[in-house]
Amino acid sequence: MVRMTDWSADLTGTGGYADVNGINLYYERYGAGRPLVLLHGGLGSGEMFGPVLPLLAAEHEVITVDLQGHGRTADVDRPLSLDTMAADVAALISHLGLPRADVVGYSLGGGVAMHVAANHPAVVGKLVMASAWLRTDAIYPELRAMQGQVNAAAAEFMVDTPMYQLYQKVAPRPEDFGRLLDKIGAFMQQEIDFTAQVRSLTVPTMVVGADADQVPPTAFMEIFALLDGGQRDGGWTGEGRPAGGHALAILPGVTHYSIFNSPLFAAVVLDFLAE
Repeated sequence: MVRMTDWSADLTGTGGYADVNGINLYYERYGAGRPLVLLHGGLGSGEMFGPVLPLLAAEHEVITVDLQGHGRTADVDRPLSLDTMAADVAALISHLGLPRADVVGYSLGGGVAMHVAANHPAVVGKLVMASAWLRTDAIYPELRAMQGQVNAAAAEFMVDTPMYQLYQKVAPRPEDFGRLLDKIGAFMQQEIDFTAQVRSLTVPTMVVGADADQVPPTAFMEIFALLDGGQRDGGWTGEGRPAGGHALAILPGVTHYSIFNSPLFAAVVLDFLAE
């Protein structure tokens, strides 16, 4: 989940819907250049990247996507699943006539982005997975206990949050917020282990985390290690870096709830995609 107070951006995009995989998926396009698909966190929407969109769109065509049940994309009768949401994103890339796109995701969107690259590598150029992790046991225990309380009953306590207020403003069915909380809660209670998916990645991947995230920095280092990172000295000319072009960035002074609209996030994403 995310907690921020200002997701506004001084940037205008063009929006539309794509009928893919039985869902009417909302997206917006900004800027021009090499396509970059940008995936939001749980209970958020494309708007949450507002402060960094101008930075990213100055060098790329940025395509924000509202995932199943989020933002302007109405929910459908299926659970929240990284595999199905990844299939939605892959289908959107094809729907837009793009041979491939770089895929950048944060939190829930980071898991979706990783599954797009693992399950549909032909449509992905590079992957950035931010504030996403391998296994359930990586999450701090006290936070795991709080996540167990996420359900429709919590909606009344969220009326002053930007997630609730934005959902009421843009969702096709504003009354579905409780339903989304139920689905997010059920999703977070699943035991996960994405080791096999990370090991299967064939596209250049950057792992990004906050230095005060929902998991310790070592959780991001573990993902990087599965990509052959951090195993040796990089060498004077970079000859010891991971052969796949993979990278790791731990951003200072940010948390899980601020990393996605930090200028540092935009800077490392742009640098990685430009390599």
